[in-house]
Amino acid sequence: MLDLHSLKSEFSTTSGIYRIYSEIRYQQNRKILLTLNNGELETNTNETTRGVSSRSFTGGYWGFSSYSNPSKDSAVSTVRESMRNAKFLAGRSNKSDATLAYSQFGKFEKSYLSGKSSVSTAIWLEFLKFLDARIVKKYPDLKSRKLTLHSLDIEKHLLTSDGQDIHTTVPRAHFTISMTKQTKHGPISFQDTRGGLGQLQDHFLVLPESFDDWIDEIYNMTIRKADGVAATAGPHDVILSPDLAGIVVHEAVGHAAEADLVLAGSVAESQIERIVASPLITLIDYAHTYDGNTCPQPVHVDDEGIPAENTTIIQKGVLKSYMNNRETAAYFEQKPTGHARAFTHADEPLIRMRNTIVMPGESKIENMIESIENGYYLMKAGKGQADTTGEFMFAVGTGFEIKDGKIGRVLRDTSISGLAFDVLKSVTMVSDEFKWDTSGYYCTKKQLMPVGVGSASIKCRVRVGGG
Repeated sequence: MLDLHSLKSEFSTTSGIYRIYSEIRYQQNRKILLTLNNGELETNTNETTRGVSSRSFTGGYWGFSSYSNPSKDSAVSTVRESMRNAKFLAGRSNKSDATLAYSQFGKFEKSYLSGKSSVSTAIWLEFLKFLDARIVKKYPDLKSRKLTLHSLDIEKHLLTSDGQDIHTTVPRAHFTISMTKQTKHGPISFQDTRGGLGQLQDHFLVLPESFDDWIDEIYNMTIRKADGVAATAGPHDVILSPDLAGIVVHEAVGHAAEADLVLAGSVAESQIERIVASPLITLIDYAHTYDGNTCPQPVHVDDEGIPAENTTIIQKGVLKSYMNNRETAAYFEQKPTGHARAFTHADEPLIRMRNTIVMPGESKIENMIESIENGYYLMKAGKGQADTTGEFMFAVGTGFEIKDGKIGRVLRDTSISGLAFDVLKSVTMVSDEFKWDTSGYYCTKKQLMPVGVGSASIKCRVRVGGG
């Protein structure tokens, strides 16, 4: 671990008439990715990337520099280069009215490593092969199957010129099983993922027999989808399950409320204190703790040294706040709440969500289903896209018909699309049950970022794709 403390003397505080803010960050990402495809090893990655970077701000401009070979010399160089870059830009065309929000947080250290002994790649490969053979023996009628283990530990040490000294380690680990059945409609697949905060040995170092019930669930849903029906295209009353609702709202609403995208003209621009959703919708981006429990992606202090606080984005249908970094918080005259994060040492911190939740309501899921005469219960978000206008389209991997208030046949793959705020304004019921998505979601705004996504089930009206 590179000791950054000796570099504090490198921080300058003024450049002519302008104040200089600087930060230096050491970061190490440890990644394991193992994939067994039909019994053959497809991916075997066990790598560590580490480096040091620095940002400086003066005269309204940022300077950035990074090195992948962390040493005291490279750390000194990156601080000096970031300052030089910021001064160069400010000297050519300074924005004297641009300022930053500052913090007096101090020192913080937190690790979510459990301390359990790590397990070799060879052992995990044997684990996957054993489970794969178990699936083949039990379900020889499958066309294909894929098993994937993935873990990522992110360790960061941050020093800032206004006194923050932050050291955190956050690991995540997930296991995905996918099965495919050949049908008259072509291959039909279903997959599920388990895991969360922690390392592989924290979640999956158990007897292989412990996965039998889960494997049976995946197979049974694959078979049901194989016999499923196509959705009827068009607008429908639907219930979006927690994992689907959470991801759609994250992508189509959450990003629009990130202040850098607001400045770029997102649909949330100039909408503070305006109605953007049904009064049943409250959307909160939690920092690290929800309902007394640690969130899937806990952030205590962000990569600008700002203490992370819960941020209410929408309250009872009214847009209340954007998510900010130091610069946009000063611009919008809002409190910085710790939303700036970087995926690797070579990335600059961007405004990112942490654990974004559609808060539970008061309706029972049974009553929500009973209220729909002809519609769908939709689950499992697949690939999709959303833009800053709020327009979205997502694949839906699992779903059911709802006929006369009762769950009917399983759907084959379909899709949903619409304008996010219009869909949220159509919400008429929100379930009293809340669930976190367990897929290990990674947001892809310019750079990857692990995030937590959660929601209650919501009844709304949305356009469904046909089969």
